[in-house]
Amino acid sequence: MVMVMAMAAAAAAAAAAAAAAAATMFAAAMMCTVVIAGDPFAYFDWDVSYATAAPLGVPQQVITINKQFPGPVMNITTNWNVVVNVLNNLDEPLLLTWDGIQQRKSCWQDGVLGTNCAIPSGWNWTYQFQVKDQIGSFFYFPSLGLQRAAGGFGGITVNNRDVIPVPFGKPDGDFTLFIGDWYSKNHSELRKMLDQGEDLGMPNGVLINGKGPYRYNTTLVPDGIEYETINVEPGKTYRIRVHNVGVSTSLNFRIQDHNLLLVEAEGTYTVQQNYTNLDIHVGQSCSFLVTMDQNASSDYYVVASARFVNESLWNRVTGVAVLHYSNSKGEASGPLPDPPNDFYYKSYSMNQAKSIRMNVSAGAARPNPQGSFKYGSINVTQMYQLRNEPPRLVSGKRRATLNGISYSPPDTPLRLADLYNKKGVYTFDFPNKPTNSPPSICASVINASYKGFIEIVFQNNDTVMQSYHLDGYSSFVVGMDYEEWTENSRNSYNKYDAVSRSTVQVFPGAWTAVLVSLDNVGIWNLRAENLDSWYLGQETYLRVADPAGYNKTELPIPDNALFCGLLKDKQKAQVPHGDQQKSSATVPGKGKLLLLILLLLTLCFVP
Repeated sequence: MVMVMAMAAAAAAAAAAAAAAAATMFAAAMMCTVVIAGDPFAYFDWDVSYATAAPLGVPQQVITINKQFPGPVMNITTNWNVVVNVLNNLDEPLLLTWDGIQQRKSCWQDGVLGTNCAIPSGWNWTYQFQVKDQIGSFFYFPSLGLQRAAGGFGGITVNNRDVIPVPFGKPDGDFTLFIGDWYSKNHSELRKMLDQGEDLGMPNGVLINGKGPYRYNTTLVPDGIEYETINVEPGKTYRIRVHNVGVSTSLNFRIQDHNLLLVEAEGTYTVQQNYTNLDIHVGQSCSFLVTMDQNASSDYYVVASARFVNESLWNRVTGVAVLHYSNSKGEASGPLPDPPNDFYYKSYSMNQAKSIRMNVSAGAARPNPQGSFKYGSINVTQMYQLRNEPPRLVSGKRRATLNGISYSPPDTPLRLADLYNKKGVYTFDFPNKPTNSPPSICASVINASYKGFIEIVFQNNDTVMQSYHLDGYSSFVVGMDYEEWTENSRNSYNKYDAVSRSTVQVFPGAWTAVLVSLDNVGIWNLRAENLDSWYLGQETYLRVADPAGYNKTELPIPDNALFCGLLKDKQKAQVPHGDQQKSSATVPGKGKLLLLILLLLTLCFVP
């Protein structure tokens, strides 16, 4: 009798599960009807975990996405809605941030500690955002605790809609290259070094797409290193998107005997100019058109070499891939193409950067020209001059600062503290100019004016190259020069066709000025992209609040928001991912039905 009752109960549970799944299918079908009429959805399911790799010949722990290192390229189209379900299989908390993607009115999806609680180990969390009115080349990466130094990064390619013309012919192919300096130590070891007041020192190499250098030199490159090969057809033109995802090293990118026609930088179509080489700084992205117009007597070198360093000491720190024509007659050999010879021409790289300008006649995500926004005629409403200096001891710890402030993330994300009116989590006393006050460690942010127009001047008083990034926005890079910025420096600003990008470089002993239209409500991270500077406190946040009140122009807090810090009691327990899978497996037919649902959703949302 008991067995019969148990069997009946099991059958009833299975029937209920099947009915629920069928109801979900019906709801999904109804959703299809609604969504197809609007902007499409793109769904991604990512398992973030560790793996062992040896890109420089030394086995080490790397971070993979779906077992891929680097992670997959997210290929989408402007205005699409993006849904990314992330399972954190690391042994520490995780957040992913979307470098250069402007989550319009939804900093809840930004993936940094000022707006999100970290995803605990073993948990999954789903991001959802829209790439509203954006095109171009971007990347994602893990934002916590130097995790990017171990991988976890991948590309974001945002294509134009078919109705919007592109200011060049359709390429014959599209390649994404991730270049970056690399350490053979695990990111946790690098983190420990910084915590102990040590410098990270010279990296062990430069990777291209997660692989070590081609053996162009038998003394400098050991045998058995796996390298990247780019396979091309003679006479064809390819778009090559290059992202510097490294720790702290600016890299010069070049392809032996080939011109690089720069066409886009972080979402802005640029004036099309040929370069034999281009400096790409940490966090920056560029895309080139490269025509295969050589005779293919042999393969060609693709090089990413360190800049602004002692080259005699750094000669082992060079990334080398191979460009292989289908009719190539032999392997690449001989010396690498020369890097810029600018020992006596200190302004070479800066002048190169200034030559990158916006193509004001081209459209981007919308049909109107990029230059239709006359930023040069708008009055500045706020001005911040941010000065960084070499790391120093603050309260007994080695820290990095901006205007004497070394940022320390509070346990409660700033955006959550605002929403739930938790006082004392952060302050609005971030100085708008460098001060002579003793440095301090705190959570001080910039109170920015919604719909204002802010001028930010980055002053680099350090001896190393820095680059800075502002989430949620693209900034007009109006000027840069050596020495100290003064009021008269504004006379040199480019007020017509300055390139608009999310990450800007600041040369040692120099300044860079940007103008930003504050039209995106939320709390947005302003940070050093150099991982060591960022980890040591060189960041702050811009709080851009609508005077009409939050959730008026901003999207509301997502239903799946995580809670921590002062709000940790609001967090509901999550069933461990493995237990969720076991639960699905115990009900006969449930897995197949869920698979059918997933297939239906996939067919439904593919544009």
